[in-house]
Formats: sequence, structure tokens, C-alpha cells
Amino acid sequence: MSVALPVDAQQSSSLWGDAWWRLRRNRAALAGLIFLSVIVVVALLTPLLAPYAYEEQRLALGASGPSAAHWLGTDVLGRDMLTRIMYGGRVSLLVGFVATAVALLIGVLYGAVAGYVGGRVDAVMMRFVDILYALPFMIFIILLLVIFGQSMLLLFIAIGAVEWLTMARIVRGQVQNIRRQEFVEAAVSMGLGPWTIIRRHVIPNTLGPVIVYTTLTIPSVMLLEAFLSFLGLGVQPPQSSWGLLISYGVETMEEFPWLLVYPGLALTLTLFALNFLGDGLRDALDPQSASGRGGS
Repeated sequence: MSVALPVDAQQSSSLWGDAWWRLRRNRAALAGLIFLSVIVVVALLTPLLAPYAYEEQRLALGASGPSAAHWLGTDVLGRDMLTRIMYGGRVSLLVGFVATAVALLIGVLYGAVAGYVGGRVDAVMMRFVDILYALPFMIFIILLLVIFGQSMLLLFIAIGAVEWLTMARIVRGQVQNIRRQEFVEAAVSMGLGPWTIIRRHVIPNTLGPVIVYTTLTIPSVMLLEAFLSFLGLGVQPPQSSWGLLISYGVETMEEFPWLLVYPGLALTLTLFALNFLGDGLRDALDPQSASGRGGS
């Protein structure tokens, strides 16, 4: 039995318009997108929205539970937890987005070149990826941070340097199919160079899987940063992140549970939202789903 489609969906002729129409019908993905948008806006406007200064301490107040003056309570130094969670969210999101951007830059370029050139070049490049996969990447990150020192920039590079491997494989597989398409052969016949073809025609046609994997990489990176901060190798004081706040909360969870519950809840909800959005984008950009809808 055929189902009548809305007028705006019937008029949508582009892949992206069609994908957006299906994404809006996925309530979990749409809720995740709205939640993430709010979190990002709050993170950007934290200096204006935070109820207290980040460094403000009230030692006499100490660790106190939620109240009218401090909605999420205070930590052992009398610092407002809502303020610290808002500033910590800025750092956690920054690590998630920047480290993922580093991973995407390396992985997309590496996979596109390997998939388009093919042959021995592809074999050598992908064997290098296999070797890196066999290494314990967590130990690799810890060694980098211990040897070269702990800084935000090195944290971005270290995490991005190990998260690009899967993206390289995904892009390589997509490019191997794309390079056989007629528009690529037409570009070759026009005399365009390999790099121009990769940049103008190949990489843009891999954006669907890249976008989906990006939304799944960000939570992975944020969890990795939280784990490193829990070990004392991530973000360093006076800066803070959700992972560092959780680490502090674990130490005092029996006496002051709100120091663990609220930053943990912020991180958990953000990770859920990213995963819901990633699942929704995967369904929205799935070509088989698109063709199935067109035949309904």
C-alpha cells in the first residue's frame, strides 16, 4: 500500500534535501540535534551566561548541595558547580570537535589518495594503517603526553593522530567505487590532474559517510579525553573539562555525590545526543533507504 508523501518531500530532488526531510522524521535524531545546538550555544556564550566567575572561590562555603544561590551546589573550594560545568563543557566540546577535525583531515586525505591511486601505492598505504591498528593506541597517546608534556594542543594532535585510521578505511572504500563513475572518467578525459579530481570530484562525493562517522567520532574522542583526564593526563588545572570534573567527583562521591552526578549527567546526555544524531544521519543518508522510500 503506497503512502502519500508531503508536498515538500515530493518536491525535494536533491540528496541533501531528501536526507533532511527524513532526518526531521526521526524524533530521536532531531532531539539530539536540538540538544547539541543548545549545548554548543551555551558553551559559546558561557562567559556571558555563567552565574559566577570561573575562578571565584568561597572557602568558607566549602562543598554545599544545590541551593537557590548555587543551583548545582559548590565544590570543596566553594566554586559554583554550574559555572564549572559550563566552562568544562567548552573544553570537552573543543577537544571533541578539534581532535575529530584533525582525524578527519588526515583520514579523508589519506583514504582518498589510497583509494584513487590504487595498486601498490594503495597496498602499501593500507598496510601501514593495519600496522597502526595493531598498536595499543592508548599507550601511544599516554607516551606522547608523558614525553612531550601535557598541553591542549598536544592533546588535540595525539587523539587526532590515532582516530583517523577508521576514517581512512571508510573513505578508501567509497573512493574505490567513485573512481569508476562516469563523471570521474569525464574529468580524466578533460585533462584534469589526479589531485584536482580528488579535491573537486572524489572527496565531495564521500561527504555522506564522512558526516555520519564524524558524529560517531566526536563522542569517542570526548570519552577518550574524559578517560585521560581521569588518569591526570588530559586537561590540566586551572582549566577544566567534564572528564576532569568527573575525576574530582569520584574522589568525593560518598560525601558530596552532586560533584559526580551533574558533570557525569552532562557528559552522558551529550554523548547520547551525538549517537542519536549519528544514527539518524546514517539512516537519512542511506541510499537504499532513499530508494525504498521512493518506491513506497
